[in-house]
Amino acid sequence: MPDITATLRILEPYPGLFAYYDGRIEGKRLHSNAPNWLDDGAYSLGIASYAIVEGSEALVYDTHMSLPHARAIRAHVESLGATSIRVVLSHWHTDHIAGNEVFVDCEIIALRLTAETLVRNREELETGNPQIFPVVMPNRLFDERLDLEVGGRRVELHHFDIHSADGNVIWLPAEKLLLAGDTLEDTVTYVSEPEHVTTHIRELLRMREWPIQRILPNHGDPERIAAGGYTAELIDANRRYLQRLVDPQERERAEAMSLKDFIADDLASGAVVYFEPYEAIHRKNMSEIKSAQGV
Repeated sequence: MPDITATLRILEPYPGLFAYYDGRIEGKRLHSNAPNWLDDGAYSLGIASYAIVEGSEALVYDTHMSLPHARAIRAHVESLGATSIRVVLSHWHTDHIAGNEVFVDCEIIALRLTAETLVRNREELETGNPQIFPVVMPNRLFDERLDLEVGGRRVELHHFDIHSADGNVIWLPAEKLLLAGDTLEDTVTYVSEPEHVTTHIRELLRMREWPIQRILPNHGDPERIAAGGYTAELIDANRRYLQRLVDPQERERAEAMSLKDFIADDLASGAVVYFEPYEAIHRKNMSEIKSAQGV
């Protein structure tokens, strides 16, 4: 059986903070030539999970899109000397919880809302393509905010209703660094809950009030992530994009042009990086929002 982690790249954008990035390999698929969430939703767009390692302690942010990827993450943090590992889940979606079983003996931290959503969607996840079986549940739950320490490093978990109602970000206040999960995305945000887009826009405005200097999203450009991530302009770019899509006149303009032309200003400023497969995501986003608006 081929090693599906053969293209996994371990990046270190900051000392002791690692990104486990896989995907964005043209013409390559990992699971099947038939449509499936692993290839079409995660690998094709590129995805990173993260780990903070301080001495004997590690905090893993999301368990990636497969058990082999999760095993590679665990092997790496243990090779660095970590003997105490905790996991934080950014939200309930497949490519963020698929490796949970590898960390079944660890504390797995999530929003209460994430646990409730996993329970509701367990059958779908366990019978999907590929299956996530069994779905391993988080064993420490919180609401809104949780403060932790990793080897003396202060780490805050915060709830944001962006992309998914159970969005959970990691904020490193000393570094003014945000690990954003899927609350922010490059090239554009993936609209998974179109009925809540106005809430997402409001929450993006709230996020923008934070003193954020750098952002590491789960879906983004690997070179930008390796170089330290995005500026807070990524928040503005994601918000502007959603605001324009919910405006019928702006959406009509969007339907008549490519995504590349539609977000030309944000590309020119460097707020986001163009990646052609997001053209299809953009078309899907427009369709989902129109349906939610009853158009």
